[in-house]
Amino acid sequence: MTGNRGLCALLDNKKAFLIAVFASFGGLLYGYQQGVLGQALVMPAFERDFPRVSASSSATGWLTSILQLGGWLGAVTSGILCEVFSRKHTIFWGAMWMILGSYLAAGAIAHQPAFLYAGRFFTGIGVGALSAIGPLYNAELAPPEIRGFLVALQQLTTTIGILVAYWIAYGTNYIYNEDVQSGFAWRTPLLIQGVPAIILAIGVWLMPFSPRLLVKKGKEEQALQTLAGLRNLPANHRLVQVEFLEIKSEVVFECNAFEKRFPALATKTNNVLRRELAQYSTIFRSGDSFKRVAMGSLVMFFQQWSGIDSIIYYASVIFRSLGLTSATSSLLASGITGVINVATTIPAILLIDKVGRRPLVLASCAGMCVCQIIVGVIVATCGKDWAAYPAGGWAAVVFVWLYIVNFAYGMGPVSWCLIAEIFPLSIRAKGTSISASANWMNNFIIALVTPIMLSHIGWGAYIFFAAWLVIGFLFFYFFIPETRGKTLEEMDAAFGSHTSHEDLDELERVQREVGLIDLLMGIEDGGQDFSDEKQLDRSHVEQL
Repeated sequence: MTGNRGLCALLDNKKAFLIAVFASFGGLLYGYQQGVLGQALVMPAFERDFPRVSASSSATGWLTSILQLGGWLGAVTSGILCEVFSRKHTIFWGAMWMILGSYLAAGAIAHQPAFLYAGRFFTGIGVGALSAIGPLYNAELAPPEIRGFLVALQQLTTTIGILVAYWIAYGTNYIYNEDVQSGFAWRTPLLIQGVPAIILAIGVWLMPFSPRLLVKKGKEEQALQTLAGLRNLPANHRLVQVEFLEIKSEVVFECNAFEKRFPALATKTNNVLRRELAQYSTIFRSGDSFKRVAMGSLVMFFQQWSGIDSIIYYASVIFRSLGLTSATSSLLASGITGVINVATTIPAILLIDKVGRRPLVLASCAGMCVCQIIVGVIVATCGKDWAAYPAGGWAAVVFVWLYIVNFAYGMGPVSWCLIAEIFPLSIRAKGTSISASANWMNNFIIALVTPIMLSHIGWGAYIFFAAWLVIGFLFFYFFIPETRGKTLEEMDAAFGSHTSHEDLDELERVQREVGLIDLLMGIEDGGQDFSDEKQLDRSHVEQL
């Protein structure tokens, strides 16, 4: 809340930035999980230890997709558990599921894949919880001027996790015992994935509780002291007081909204679990709320059916099917994919608020569609004899890389940004949770069917995903408005609703009641201005 932007704002809020980086380990672990198994699948040692899994496209699909099934379970339940307990406790248990799953999978006995399946499922529960709680925790600890950047760290760390998994697997591919590849070639990447989870499980106890959750649980003094520590300012500083009253007003607003919708439940029970479950019914009692949740879920549907995770999960398998027949060359091509993904995501995060959401996502859909069609045509033409068409194989690989570029600057970050913006205040947390769970469920289906599609329809798989990209382009063009810089009222107008207008009227009343408006306008302190060394962000006043 200093008024600074960019690097200066990060330097002014080093503590919040470092905590956010650590909390974003969940994104790192999620990305690592996305990339690691597909690399192991093409290693000779893995094929030797689990021949039935390697030989069956159905078994391969289940081994990969069971992570998403666990992830869906973790994401859906974490939204409730973090309110019943706390963000910190939910992060800890997510890390513990990760540790359990990682070492179950890494210690799987040859020819007995049950441990692999169990390990992937438990790991999925962990990364699902962490992927949902990490951005929420970061948003609640971050000052307003760098909130968007700190939340976007989740997407960036996910791409870094994919990159790290690809290159670690490329390196461990060279672990041999005499002339035979060692089982540690595929086990080592799975062992390594548990290390960040152990660090997170220990380090989370050094992190503060969310000030917003503390206020919600009635621990206002502890919340104020936590906020002061995060901003490196005394608790009575006006900047800290303003932010504290903002948090308090939002909590009171949510409590009032709940009492209005569920008067009987609000007066008869203090059971947090029942209250959280009841709030989901709000979505189905309002046509506008249901419409927006459906839109958010469709955003994630089209993100997944662009085919991105078919590439991320099975990069090495796909590259091998494109003529890079040796495990080393297909792993190397996957490693380059990871580099491209990270390199393109960084500028996208920096530009998304300048260029806008719609231009990026529409260009992204069009670019990915063209790349998928070209790869499909090349596979249909040259796929029966790659040895005779080596240039065709490399051309297909290049267009897969270009496909990743188009996803990383558009569909990837824009989808997550949209589901955080299109909901009114009263259903924002629940709407975002449902939309994110739609991502996991569609992710599960994609991971399950991709090996079968590649095995049975070959080049048709690329045309299939290209067709969904055409439909996705039309969806974003006709149904999703530009959200860059829009207020909640303007978002209402775009969706033909007045829900946010009513929410904001009630929120303003609460803000006046708790004294936030008076403090912002300099009334309570005798009209003094805010000309201290750290300026108030004046856009804060305008928004209120």
